[in-house]
Amino acid sequence: MNPDSLIAFILILPLCASVGIALARRWPNLREGVTLLTAVLLFTSIVRLLDPVLAGTFPGMTLFAPLPRLPIAFRVEPLGMLFALIASGLWIVNSIYSIGYMRGNKEQHQTRFYVCFALAIWAAIGIAFAANLLTLFLFYEALTLITYPLVTHSGTESARKGGRIYLGILMGTSVLFLLPAIIYTWHVAGTTDFQAGGILPADLDPLAVSILLALFMFGTGKAALMPFHRWLPAAMVAPTPVSALLHAVAVVKAGVFTVVKVIVYIFGFDILAGTTGWLVALSGFTIIAASVVALNADNLKRRLAYSTVSQLSYIIMATALLTPLSVMAAALHLVVHAFGKITLFFAAGAIYTAAHKTEVSQLNGIGRRMPWTMSAFAVAALSLIGIPPAAGFLSKWFILISAVDGSHFFVLAVLFISTLLNAAYFLPIVHAAFFRKPDVSDEAHPHGEAPWPMVLALLLTAGMTIVLFFFPDPLLQLARQLVAISP
Repeated sequence: MNPDSLIAFILILPLCASVGIALARRWPNLREGVTLLTAVLLFTSIVRLLDPVLAGTFPGMTLFAPLPRLPIAFRVEPLGMLFALIASGLWIVNSIYSIGYMRGNKEQHQTRFYVCFALAIWAAIGIAFAANLLTLFLFYEALTLITYPLVTHSGTESARKGGRIYLGILMGTSVLFLLPAIIYTWHVAGTTDFQAGGILPADLDPLAVSILLALFMFGTGKAALMPFHRWLPAAMVAPTPVSALLHAVAVVKAGVFTVVKVIVYIFGFDILAGTTGWLVALSGFTIIAASVVALNADNLKRRLAYSTVSQLSYIIMATALLTPLSVMAAALHLVVHAFGKITLFFAAGAIYTAAHKTEVSQLNGIGRRMPWTMSAFAVAALSLIGIPPAAGFLSKWFILISAVDGSHFFVLAVLFISTLLNAAYFLPIVHAAFFRKPDVSDEAHPHGEAPWPMVLALLLTAGMTIVLFFFPDPLLQLARQLVAISP
């Protein structure tokens, strides 16, 4: 199969899986077998595209053109390759985890869950491989609509309320800001194709450039840049595997992926020179403010949600510095955050399943009964703080170096303060889990680890945060390829 045909196969595969999962609804083992088999096949198919991309040959295909110069088309470039590898690879692990979680908690509507999850991965791959803004927008909106039933999965009033906030903010920002930005881009550039160095005319008025940048940044609500971030903590009413999907596998990654892709391939560095100071400032504010909220949150998933809001803005801030090294750092952080954050949410779900605990204040001594889970939590926490030998150190180091090289003292201050805040809201959890005595109720009602598929999944993702620190070459090659084709 040639690379262009392989792209078509990759896009069709999750759609076929959703049908197979629905047909197997009466046989849970078959249903989940279809999910796992498809996830593995999807990942291995995407890996087959890695060599052409690294060689500088970016395969693509065009479906049709609903309007002149506006085709529905796909093209695999380095940044999209990174996103596709994350989404497909973590689908495998999340599927293993979901088997333990959904069965362990006797969740309702499990078939619907697996069907929507497969469709969400399909939309994420469509975003990753989009060759232009129109294609990206269509899959971006599809991802929002597909994940709505996952957010409201439990059917409770709180779930429906969270779903309304989720849908309202994400659809509202994309229709009010992102769509006009795409239309204006088409108007002034005559195309919406992603091209190295950008597509906007060099003589475009600086004020128009600034307004267009603001429309794209605020229109990409999935990136959770303040003040359009409330959908993310509101969506924590969803089951933990869905939280993992939102925070690590697809949704927020689609947001920051879009931010990086627009800055690199629509604007380019030259036309943005001198116009991104406000974006650096706003993303820095989001990093600090979200970290402060996380520090004061007792609910574990809420703390992790605001941690995600903060961590996403590292990617935005790094990209807004407009240097090859900072864009490399943004691409790396997109990956290392995925592995770190999915591990943390996996651990939170394991704690809920095994011990029925949801609050940070309830975790005293839990590491003694759930040592594998809390050890994985500790590794992921160190990664997001930026402490070696966890992979989060690499991306933060590159951001630091690019800030030093450019004398960006504000960015250096944000990195210093946020690292202290990261440590302040993560390390006390680890300390309480391993070094404090269990509560009296825990002594009376002892528990062990969560079901083994959940533990296996979180150990795999925690292990990857260590492996990527020592063997980052594949990620670095793609990140270098991204900046090599960007003037």
